[in-house]
Amino acid sequence: MKKIFAVFLFATAILAGCSSSKKSSSGTDASKPTTLQQKPYYEMRVYYAAPGKLDDLNARFRNNTTRIFAKHGMVNIGYWLPIDNPENKIVYVLAYPSKEARDASWKAFGSDPEWQAVAKASEANGRLVAKVVSTFMLATDYSPSLKIESKSPARTFELRTYTASAGNIQNLHDRFRNHTMKLFKKHGITNVAYWQPVAPAAESNANTLIYLIAHKDKTTGDASWKSFREDPTWVAAKAASEVKGGGTLTSKVESIFMVPTDYSPIK
Repeated sequence: MKKIFAVFLFATAILAGCSSSKKSSSGTDASKPTTLQQKPYYEMRVYYAAPGKLDDLNARFRNNTTRIFAKHGMVNIGYWLPIDNPENKIVYVLAYPSKEARDASWKAFGSDPEWQAVAKASEANGRLVAKVVSTFMLATDYSPSLKIESKSPARTFELRTYTASAGNIQNLHDRFRNHTMKLFKKHGITNVAYWQPVAPAAESNANTLIYLIAHKDKTTGDASWKSFREDPTWVAAKAASEVKGGGTLTSKVESIFMVPTDYSPIK
């Protein structure tokens, strides 16, 4: 009972200040930004839709899932579709007050008769999801306060995952904290959130940085990246950090440009 009450208080606190006059299907105010007020426990979930089922999966999120998530104290942050999406993925992020609250919310969600009926009806012609990949995360100390806000027209988001080279995760964090984020802003890139995976994620994720940025659109994003990489200040900061780190700070970089779904709280 204490856990359920804590989840309720968390959801109420982070949604405080939202107008009740204009609510989205996910339970947040579409006209006003919502800032997470506590230190949330984040979960990024990637769903791979079964062949031919992506539209049905989106419809289930739009019409039911996000609302039932909110009912059980989960905070819907954002839902996105990759621009290049051959694997039929939906990427979404939820927030909770703690790992324990997360587990309690999912247990209540899974046993909710309303969700069970929705899932059964939606899968009358076969399962909608072929695979789920989940990553648990905490915000880095330099991450901006995450604002759940809807922009019009909707922005294009970019999800980037960096694997640090051996012994360089802290040097990578230092470079973002002291240089990269400021230069992103200078070149028109919006810093949305920066996360580091936590247990029970794979131990190798200790060397991983995941971050979310936003652009006006992909063309503008490509232009921003070009000007950023050519900026003498960035060139100097990168060179200095690599001298300190004994070489490149990253061994792998992954980037996914994404557009928010129509039911995503953040756009």
